[in-house]
Amino acid sequence: MQRYFLEHSLGSEQLEITGDDAKHISRVMRMRPGDAIICCGNDGRCAKCSLQEVTNDRVVAVVEQMVDDTSEMPVRVTIAQGLPKADKLDLVVQKATELGVHRVMPFLAERSVVKWDDKKKAKRSERLRKIAKEAAEQSHRCRIPEILYPRTFDELLTESESYDVKLVAFEEEAKAGEQSNFAGLVQSISLGQSLLAVVGPEGGLSTEEVRLLQQKGFVSCGLGPRILRTETVALYMLSAISYHFELMR
Repeated sequence: MQRYFLEHSLGSEQLEITGDDAKHISRVMRMRPGDAIICCGNDGRCAKCSLQEVTNDRVVAVVEQMVDDTSEMPVRVTIAQGLPKADKLDLVVQKATELGVHRVMPFLAERSVVKWDDKKKAKRSERLRKIAKEAAEQSHRCRIPEILYPRTFDELLTESESYDVKLVAFEEEAKAGEQSNFAGLVQSISLGQSLLAVVGPEGGLSTEEVRLLQQKGFVSCGLGPRILRTETVALYMLSAISYHFELMR
């Protein structure tokens, strides 16, 4: 059943859908009154709804029954992704959304080649939010993950203080054969806690960046014997976390 996200909560029995979603319902899906969809409010609740009125620019739906949906990850995972080149961040946002990420925080690392000015920040962030929304609909999420504006490294350090568990993927640890820190951290997380995982850009994180992260309580982790591309690291970690919390229980 097609799923749509609303900018407000499901506080009313009658819901109005406008903008691109209304056009998608009427022009792409060619739905008619009486057809059913799933609507998700910004509070994470979802409901099965029946279409009452369908025009090109406005759709009215009536809530029929709430949906008991448990598709959200039981721990809140934020991926802090060092700005990569080209469209790699698009891929990270899309796939991380499918895998249950709670928030994506791009940041400017020392070795980031890409630089976003204010105009580009707004345009790229809007695109990333659209990618996250579409991926959340496709993967039957109850919430759209939050896509933050790019942070400086200092801002990342400051914001990290609010997280319960913190780790940084560091390829030098993998080269040195470190294999237990990541698994140990995942096993230490309690349901409902928050995890911040830092991933460097293509050139990796500098030794000084890792040192500063460690001073803030981050644990430096290797992720197995192979060196992963920057766009693969977050997906590896989210898959492992999902396996531990959602398939092993």
